[in-house]
Amino acid sequence: MSRIVLNNVTKEFTTRSGQKIKAVNNINITIEEGECFSFLGPSGCGKTTTLRMIAGFEDLSTGEIWIGDKAMSIKDKNHYLPPEQRGLGMVFQSFAVWPHLDVFENVAFPLRVKKRPKAEVAQAVSLALKHTDLTGLEKTYPADLSGGQQQRIALARAIVTNPRVMLLDEPLSNLDPKLRESMRFEIKSLQRKFNFTIIFVTHDQAEAMALSDRMLVMDMGNVIQADTPENLYNRPANKFVYGFLGLSNFLKTETKEGRLFAKGFYDQPLPFDPPTEALNREGVLATRPNEIGLNGTENGGFPAKVAKRLYLTFCIEYHILLGGQTLRVHTSHGNVLREGQSCFINFKNPRWYPAESAQADLERQARQVI
Repeated sequence: MSRIVLNNVTKEFTTRSGQKIKAVNNINITIEEGECFSFLGPSGCGKTTTLRMIAGFEDLSTGEIWIGDKAMSIKDKNHYLPPEQRGLGMVFQSFAVWPHLDVFENVAFPLRVKKRPKAEVAQAVSLALKHTDLTGLEKTYPADLSGGQQQRIALARAIVTNPRVMLLDEPLSNLDPKLRESMRFEIKSLQRKFNFTIIFVTHDQAEAMALSDRMLVMDMGNVIQADTPENLYNRPANKFVYGFLGLSNFLKTETKEGRLFAKGFYDQPLPFDPPTEALNREGVLATRPNEIGLNGTENGGFPAKVAKRLYLTFCIEYHILLGGQTLRVHTSHGNVLREGQSCFINFKNPRWYPAESAQADLERQARQVI
């Protein structure tokens, strides 16, 4: 059984200036056997540190980590199992292939370390190469291969020991967009064939949503929300989660006489009944670019102006001015408003969130350089 449990896991670092930073703050999660579970968040949020603690590359400051019925780390009892004894497969952002070894020997390396018999090594490597489309390249050296093929070497090396759990830390970030998309499908295909549990760390929300059964969003060392990709996108817990998952607009708002207005535009109230907490408080109306209706003629919407028009492959993106604020709006290619033209917009599914303190952004920036 490869169920993964983190109980009260915390990791604290001390900076060169002597400041103590909680890179990971009291995380409690359970990842089920056979699940693809992603850790998502900006740089410095703690996701890679959490993965390194699961792998055994970092010890805990407090807490416990279990895989199945076996303890990996229990800080109170000073129990720590080294990485090579945890039975995990790992693939990292850098391909981490050895340039002086051919494909066969790169993949065989973990088995050589375990001193497996030659026949067993040959059979296991052959199977791993078959499942990663590297058969026939056994004697080829990494320098003669593409980036995608080098990443497949890393995947083959990770699965050759038949691990219970696969840890993937930004494994696709060095690949071009088209190759990244195809590699997502290959990773899911490998999971179905070998039935291992995946923990996937990324800052790319599209990757996380495409691969995950469940995922969590981290910010400043804390788990903000954990759920299915669909629930996270459609029911975000706060402004940070909303903004991190997909493109978003945040229109600054004010309340006047119990009504909600876009800051700088007081001709008509926004189509949103403000919650009690919004009264006399700074906040934002959150919308997706594809959830704003846009027309060149009045239809009961808000009068606005086209500031910019961008032709993209999947849509036309307009930058729309409303009360001195700019909104991004995505429409079909058939919409042909001109820059400088007056227009009208409608909000289809807005949400209100309280404004975040400037201190939160400063802390996020500081964490990226720790």
